[in-house]
Amino acid sequence: MTEAQIKLKRTESILLQLVPEALGALNDKRLHELNVLEVKCSRGKSDAKVYLDPGSFSDEDKKLYLGLLKKARPIIEDHCLKDQGWYRCPKFTFEFDEQLKQSQNIEELFKKIAKDSE
Repeated sequence: MTEAQIKLKRTESILLQLVPEALGALNDKRLHELNVLEVKCSRGKSDAKVYLDPGSFSDEDKKLYLGLLKKARPIIEDHCLKDQGWYRCPKFTFEFDEQLKQSQNIEELFKKIAKDSE
């Protein structure tokens, strides 16, 4: 692992701690219940994708939360800047992580195929 990759992983790790802390500091109680699963930074650390746990949210709820997060993004970025004393903070984009749901569906399909072949 190169030094640049190590720095990138360190930044991602710091942001994984700071973003939930910033969400908890917001006045909107609805954002307190969101769980951050992962943060992936771009190579230059100018952008970062924040993956959220979809939980049992409906599609309408997800749209609502993404809208709220879009409005709160500057506040969250400012919190990270002040906490770490960075010159600039990555621009956050928020997404719900659907990979777990997809992998569960694939596993169910494999079980069904195994049952049918017996």
